Amino acid sequence: MTEAATAPHDHGPVQARPTAVAVRGVSKTFGNGASAVTALDDVSFDVPQGSFLSVLGPSGCGKSTLMRLVAGLQPASTGTIEVAGGTPDEMRRAREFGIVFQQPVLFDWRTVEQNVGLPLQIMGRPKGEARERVEHMLELVGLSDFRKHRPWQLSGGMQQRVSIARALTFAPPFLLMDEPFGALDMMTRERMQTELLSIWASNPGTTVIFITHSISEAVLLSDRIVVMSARPGRVLKVIDVDLPRPRTDETRDSKEFVDVEAEIRQLIFSQEGR
Repeated sequence: MTEAATAPHDHGPVQARPTAVAVRGVSKTFGNGASAVTALDDVSFDVPQGSFLSVLGPSGCGKSTLMRLVAGLQPASTGTIEVAGGTPDEMRRAREFGIVFQQPVLFDWRTVEQNVGLPLQIMGRPKGEARERVEHMLELVGLSDFRKHRPWQLSGGMQQRVSIARALTFAPPFLLMDEPFGALDMMTRERMQTELLSIWASNPGTTVIFITHSISEAVLLSDRIVVMSARPGRVLKVIDVDLPRPRTDETRDSKEFVDVEAEIRQLIFSQEGR
């Protein structure tokens, strides 16, 4: 796959775009009494429409919990989350979310094209329309030649591409990704990052919330980064990343990239020992 020559999402400063997701004073506590565990504490940030936002923080800081709250899979204990003017639960029921997890959740008895087309089958889309959409997505993720393969016949990176294609096959306005490359080796992970940018650039208007604990991954991918503290997860800082798009492997070597990386690393490490 090649990088998109243009960047449809690069339509002005991220600060000037309408807000697609508004998180306001959100906390999440599990359990009661002495055994209660606070995963998130007073978290607030905005996700601009059509932007790529990463939530970055150490393991156990509540990143995945936050994604489940935004996706309407769990309720917040306090605070509010508004997604495109509605509640997360309303948006989930309206199938506004495509979700990709760390481990590809694919059905081994279905072929690649059958896995990608599953959401369209569930939604009752006409077969001709579904075939066209599946073919388009397979071409986009570079798996047209593997349409008849089963998931177990694919590498980890290829399986994750199937997951991304399936999540986008019904053109959801929101793509939620929970450390989707965390289980991959470094070389495959870096290749998947640039491929994800190409896929995203080919789906104008899609708003992405991406969970990661990798600083370099967040800087390469994102328009905006929400940096979280260790548990209970609090927002240390929201950083806008002004690196030009399209971004490539060469972007990682730029002074601007290194400077943003250093700022985040200093911010996170300054919290240790507190």
